[in-house]
Amino acid sequence: MEKPPIMNPFRRRFLGSSSVLLGSALLEALTSPLWKWKRSLLLEADATTNPQTPKPSVPTSPATSPVIFADVAREAGLNSPNVWGSVDRKQYIIEAKGSGLAFFDYDNDGWLDIYLTNGTRFNTNWPPGKAPTSHLYRNNRDGTFTDVTEKSGLARTAWQTGVCIGDYDNDGWDDLFCCFWGHNILFHNNGDGTFTDVTRKAGVYDEQIRWGSGCTWLDYDRDGHLDLFVCHYIKLDPEKTPSPTEPPVCQWKGIPTMCGPRGLPGDTNLLYHNNGDGTFSDVSEKSGILKPGPRYSITPVSYDFDNDGWPDIYVAVDSQPSILFHNNHDGTFTDVAVIAGCAYSENGHEQAGMGVAVADYDCDGWLDIFKTNFADDTSNLYHNNGDGTFSDVTFASGLGVNNQYVAWGCGFVDYDNDGWPDLIQVNGHVYPEIEGHDTGQTFKNPRLVYKNLGDGRFRDVSAQMGPGISERFSSRGAAFGDYDNDGNIDALILNMNDLPSLLRNDGGNKQNWIKIKLVGTACNRTAIGARVRVVTAKHAQMDEVHSGTSVMSQSDLRLHFGIGKAQKVDLIEVKWPTTQKLERFTDVGANQILTIREGSGIVAAVKPKTK
Repeated sequence: MEKPPIMNPFRRRFLGSSSVLLGSALLEALTSPLWKWKRSLLLEADATTNPQTPKPSVPTSPATSPVIFADVAREAGLNSPNVWGSVDRKQYIIEAKGSGLAFFDYDNDGWLDIYLTNGTRFNTNWPPGKAPTSHLYRNNRDGTFTDVTEKSGLARTAWQTGVCIGDYDNDGWDDLFCCFWGHNILFHNNGDGTFTDVTRKAGVYDEQIRWGSGCTWLDYDRDGHLDLFVCHYIKLDPEKTPSPTEPPVCQWKGIPTMCGPRGLPGDTNLLYHNNGDGTFSDVSEKSGILKPGPRYSITPVSYDFDNDGWPDIYVAVDSQPSILFHNNHDGTFTDVAVIAGCAYSENGHEQAGMGVAVADYDCDGWLDIFKTNFADDTSNLYHNNGDGTFSDVTFASGLGVNNQYVAWGCGFVDYDNDGWPDLIQVNGHVYPEIEGHDTGQTFKNPRLVYKNLGDGRFRDVSAQMGPGISERFSSRGAAFGDYDNDGNIDALILNMNDLPSLLRNDGGNKQNWIKIKLVGTACNRTAIGARVRVVTAKHAQMDEVHSGTSVMSQSDLRLHFGIGKAQKVDLIEVKWPTTQKLERFTDVGANQILTIREGSGIVAAVKPKTK
């Protein structure tokens, strides 16, 4: 990498970020060709002396995969393009960050609907009726969707970033919290296909102009009512932020770019406590959420990482240490990410955390964390050691083979139903200006798929997975779920300044599966925080109902488990979050969508037709 010139203090202030690497000699060294060559030699030598350390995988022939992902967005009727800043040049960081989307069943008909966020452009006067808006699509149950945005009341023209789903008032209809650069909005689901903005009424309106990024619903005090955690990214004021149209201030690999995040002021996160009457109280300070101080937070997730029965919160943070809030069982949290080993890379470096996926990938009974990062760095796989700590096993697991992409949305997805969670990652650079420059990277990128080998290792099988994976976009948000109810997991992806992708999984249901929708009664009705354990013979899997995740996105709230060749599930065990009571179900037939209501058992079982 070319050494940067000496710069004045103002210019230096905006250098050294996830996107602007010129301000850090250390990062320059770690991403240089010499370091990459040395690292490859070290890995090769370690693989020779330690057979447990895998060599970088080589994708096999595309003809060998039994599963293909096909992008069917257009034929499904998803014809609303994303609009997000300038196409060819990004003036401010908001134009580069992008946003998320959601799979959720807003009308309770058992089929996943789609919510697409949207943005806008600076200095654009849109003709009447032509301004970009968010969109709601109803699932027609035949592989197609109908745009019902106008009737729903959800249309907004603004920089909308994150989205998360949860039934905050326990009325039986999942509600929608949406993050914006501006003011966040809580949309109440009226149960008739319409939504109402209740942000002020519910007490979650913020008078400040803030950049909300991701969010997650959780019941942190286990009182049966969903609370709300909201990330804020940067205190962005374009009037005080240099842009590439001015004399060059910020660069990436010698190319003038927009500035940030480093050099711009970070913001603090918020925790709202649900009062149980449709309103919330801001408990950010007394809960300890403010103690880490301002951070460039992007995506939060809530799971019980230490198996103590209380939901914790992990936050992917850009260009600063990520956060793990341990739940102290008394309404407070403590950030333990540093001592737990999931704040930095394995070498102790800050990273540009974007997205988060959580699963028990090795089926040892403890939830692990996958975090995506910026280009010239790998994503992280943090293995849960079961003692309150994590180990960074990115390279040992085989996931360290790709570092050329800016990585965003991600998910643990058992795409072939073999009982082992695989990984899907979407990518997209933040600088369209790099096109035509010899940086070794491009603005539009393919997706990545890693197959779980069942022994703690993954293999890059992206080249086998079809055009839905190989096609190139600058993608951001990703949500995962079975939109056609055929027994395998599909993917919904937001592509910057392009149509979305709807990746239909073709072939994943050749093996067996079980899908579980939980309905809480004593706990929150969405059953967020409920844990399910599925046992077939000697193989045990588990997952939790969760809100948020990926990058600023929402996936299917139903839990999906591949069970391979097994014709039945020997044991389904549900642990409800408020009471911590266990319910067990034995000898359950495969290939069904079960609805389990707390205290009432299995109240519905649907065996859908497969493709």
